Amino acid sequence: MTPTLVLSNALGTDRRLWDAQMPALESRFRVLRSEHGARSSVAELGADVLSLLDEHDVDRASFCGVSLGGAVGMWLAATAPERVDHLVLACTSARFDGPDAYRERAARVRVEGTAPFVEATLDRWFTPRFHDRERFRTMLLEAPRDTYAACCEAVAAWDFRERLGEIAAPTLVVAGAEDPATGPEHARVLADGIVGARLLVLPACAHLANVEQAERFTAVLLEELA
Repeated sequence: MTPTLVLSNALGTDRRLWDAQMPALESRFRVLRSEHGARSSVAELGADVLSLLDEHDVDRASFCGVSLGGAVGMWLAATAPERVDHLVLACTSARFDGPDAYRERAARVRVEGTAPFVEATLDRWFTPRFHDRERFRTMLLEAPRDTYAACCEAVAAWDFRERLGEIAAPTLVVAGAEDPATGPEHARVLADGIVGARLLVLPACAHLANVEQAERFTAVLLEELA
């Protein structure tokens, strides 16, 4: 039976975040791309992934998540360990910096949309060397207000530092060397707190490492899941 892999995207992105990985992954896995709904807690987002697995009659799957998607993966692996084979946590954190700023952003986005935050967000997502920003600018502008705002609240409330030890699945933690949001210091907390976890820091990329270092990220992911 073909193994299943769940991909979970970052705040402000959608299933297209994984387009660079899909050709290689679909030749080896049944891939389910999980998109975040308008949920204000990571637990609710994780419950949606469990429902997705049930909908597709999947008992166990490997999981790869970026940023907020990584938080969902942590919750799943600790809360429903029988459903998770391997776990890849990319550019994520057990506690995101600036929770009050995320709450303020949620309130503003509900009124004004994501436009006021686009340029600053792109500067966190990518290094100045990355020049293919336009499609991600469009993606962020198209993000539904209620969904984006609720997910900001989920990020603000997230604190999994005391539960990392509950994760038993084989885990790879990936960080972008130049990520200003969840850089290597956040990744080391995860790697130290999850028994047996491995840490890999990818050079020359910021927060969306699977985009800026797509080829290398895909190779690392395939190696880990092999």
